[in-house]
Amino acid sequence: MAFMEKPPAGKVLLDDTVPLTAQIEASQSLHSHTEYIIRVQRGVSAENSWQIVRRYSDFDLLNNSLQISTLSLPLPPKKLIGNMEREFIAERQKGLQAYLDAITSHHILSNCELVKKFLDPNSYSVNYTEIALQHVSMFFRSEPKWEVVEPLKDIGWRIRKKYFLMKIKNQPKERLMLSWADLGPDKYLSDKDLQYAVKLLSSCSHPYIYRITFATANESSALVIRPFSEKGTLKDLIYKAKPKDPFLKKYCNPKKIQGLELQQIKTYGRQILEVLKFLHEKGFPYGHLHSANVMLDGDTCKLLDLENSLLGLPSFYRSYFSQFRKINTLEGVDVHCFGHLLYEMTYGRPPDMIPVDNFPPAPSVFVVSVLESILTCEAMKNGMPTVSRLLQMPLFSDVLLTNSEKPQFKIPTKLKEALKTSKECIEKRLTEEQKLIHQHRRLTRAQSHHGSEEEKKKRKILARKKSKRSAYESGEEHSAKYSNSNNSGSGASSPLTSPSSPTPPSTAGALSIPPAPPPPPLPPAAPPLSAEVPTQPSPQPHVSASRGALLSSIQNFQKGTLKKTQTCDYSAPRIS
Repeated sequence: MAFMEKPPAGKVLLDDTVPLTAQIEASQSLHSHTEYIIRVQRGVSAENSWQIVRRYSDFDLLNNSLQISTLSLPLPPKKLIGNMEREFIAERQKGLQAYLDAITSHHILSNCELVKKFLDPNSYSVNYTEIALQHVSMFFRSEPKWEVVEPLKDIGWRIRKKYFLMKIKNQPKERLMLSWADLGPDKYLSDKDLQYAVKLLSSCSHPYIYRITFATANESSALVIRPFSEKGTLKDLIYKAKPKDPFLKKYCNPKKIQGLELQQIKTYGRQILEVLKFLHEKGFPYGHLHSANVMLDGDTCKLLDLENSLLGLPSFYRSYFSQFRKINTLEGVDVHCFGHLLYEMTYGRPPDMIPVDNFPPAPSVFVVSVLESILTCEAMKNGMPTVSRLLQMPLFSDVLLTNSEKPQFKIPTKLKEALKTSKECIEKRLTEEQKLIHQHRRLTRAQSHHGSEEEKKKRKILARKKSKRSAYESGEEHSAKYSNSNNSGSGASSPLTSPSSPTPPSTAGALSIPPAPPPPPLPPAAPPLSAEVPTQPSPQPHVSASRGALLSSIQNFQKGTLKKTQTCDYSAPRIS
């Protein structure tokens, strides 16, 4: 087949669901305009970042293109006079930052091609519509019975997946939809196994799986043809949208928010859980459940895009479940995505944030019970319930399914092993990404706590206390050293004497003279001067030695040792 001989699309296996964040770092004025230098980062790694330069006119052009979403985005207004003043530029920079935050935090806008090209022009410079047309043209050369009616522009959210409305030449009234998709970062099947698995999809028969008319793949992309439904998807029903309208127009800002009736919620939910259980038992990885991937056929829900996991395409809700390490299997991913879908069916809109701990009033307490088991903070910590567990819950257990079609999907043993290996690789990449996000979150939390005003005050108080304690301990140590020095020199406490007092001679020789009757008891005498020299240096060693010698001399003084003297008094008047 000529389609199989088409060379690769020359792509980079990039995960388009990894969020981009943008921060305006500086601005510079050049002649009559101002340029803003923006730091863009993919994911949590600061190493995966780059700089772009944008003018206000670039922001304005992007905003005009996003008007199809009918969202009110906070782009600062234009100003013709005084737009080069420093204060105005600073204020506008704040406004543009708020605008960037708004579009990068919106789940649908952040994944659209317009925003990706604005923030990352190098990675999204390829025109995928032209590449898709080349592949489809190659396909029609070998399959002349098909004919393109019109391209279905931007009806999906994926950048690297394009859609065309088709017909069979000999059946002009029957409409079909062709989808072409590039391979994604989770493609782990060999080219041979991939081609075989994609062709096998047309043989799958299940009452809740949408039929595939034709499917084929090569080493770089895949092409699938299925019937086109005028009723559209479950998401079209919830948002009251036209299936052929662009994705941004249909789902970004619905005019009327209204959930489905309770019986519809119960029936559709049960049907979707049944097909998920079937795929899990077959060992066929899915991981792509959301309301736009569920086709309505009368009152029956049928699953779309089984080929996505084979092609390695990332999930619509990946940026949500990659935040929680307990959701680390494709079965857990399917259950988590079912929680999003059930919330959307119940309230007519997606949840504002995940996890959800407070649910608005619902048609039944049983609905809230299922949502709490999937979307709450506790559920994220403990892990997802199994599909079998959900089927046993009161909301779905009493639903009677009337469809009697017998499911058929035979997967050869060898391909089953390849699918199992591919599933394990997909889960491994998810686990590694979750680990990085968890580490980044812990680091950010620690830095935020360390830099908070309260923490800064605590650190100042502790530093002040530590400084006082150190000063006090230093003073005590100095006093202790000084006291020890005094004690080692004197041996007893005594009044301080002047440092200039003369040092008397040593009295060691006087100890050999027979003593007179002892005087009243006195404090013990200090040791001889020769033993008084301290071994440790003291602040004033010569003063301590002089003081010790003086005290020793005073204490050992004995009046009886004095020699008697004969006095000749010549002071009286002398008469000759």
